[in-house]
Amino acid sequence: MNTSYLSLSPEVSQALQDKRPVVALESTIISHGMPYPQNVETALSVEQTIRDNGATPATIAIIGGRPTAGCTPDQIEYLGRQGQKVTKASRRDLPVLVAQHRDGATTVTTTMIIAHMAGIQVFATGGIGGVHRGAETTMDISADLEELAMTPVMVVCAGCKSILDIGLTLEYLETKGVPVIGFGTDELPAFYTRQSGFGVDYRLDTPAAVADAFRAQRAMNLQGGMLVTNPIPAEYQMDKAVIDQAIETAVAECNRLGIKGKETTPFLLAKVKELTGGDSLASNIQLVLSNARLAAHIARELATGLPA
Repeated sequence: MNTSYLSLSPEVSQALQDKRPVVALESTIISHGMPYPQNVETALSVEQTIRDNGATPATIAIIGGRPTAGCTPDQIEYLGRQGQKVTKASRRDLPVLVAQHRDGATTVTTTMIIAHMAGIQVFATGGIGGVHRGAETTMDISADLEELAMTPVMVVCAGCKSILDIGLTLEYLETKGVPVIGFGTDELPAFYTRQSGFGVDYRLDTPAAVADAFRAQRAMNLQGGMLVTNPIPAEYQMDKAVIDQAIETAVAECNRLGIKGKETTPFLLAKVKELTGGDSLASNIQLVLSNARLAAHIARELATGLPA
């Protein structure tokens, strides 16, 4: 793989060289997922949580056309202040952003790509994209699912975003051969809530067990990544009826306004936040912190199995 375009921070570069655990983090959550200044505060808090749990954080973005693993605090502040002025960069955007020396906030897809370029195996995020409601007519399916089918990175999340069609998302992942792991749960979490009504492929109860499964996947050269779903801590989950009603209202307004493509998810998340009086944002922050803690522990287990 050509890594000549890649920039690593000194901290991330040294950790990788020393074969110490590293956890990748996305930057779309900074520029498009939360308002300023909560976005910057959350990003820095997530990084600190990873450090506190024995791993090195690597916030990933495209800075001046350079895929970057390990953004500085100043770069995170810049992404947070710029907000949606920064391009939300998926796989299709990478060539042009790099060629034109432009900035980009990385989605799950591009974070996986750049993490793999850097040699980072574990990535913590809030929730993945998936099959949108009504996709049987719109064909609106997140590139995240295709990336999980291709790129050997473990993604730790709180399930797919509950604005999506969860059942169809799981069917798509099954077709692509992506293992869906429930960490300490038999049921797929639904982002803001701990249950979705859908089962996972396998329940694993310890970071070591998750690391062993990923290690076996890599040893057999099986294509693609692994999805590890971690339920939001019980004290921060939202009432299912409240969040479901907010999502239904947001989806209806999205359809009425004709919003499509990559603008759909930011619109829906912002509308749900508005309809829930900000409760969804508070839950979002807590589930990201929880996922970061788990990812750090899994990355530590993976690092102990590396050859000296």
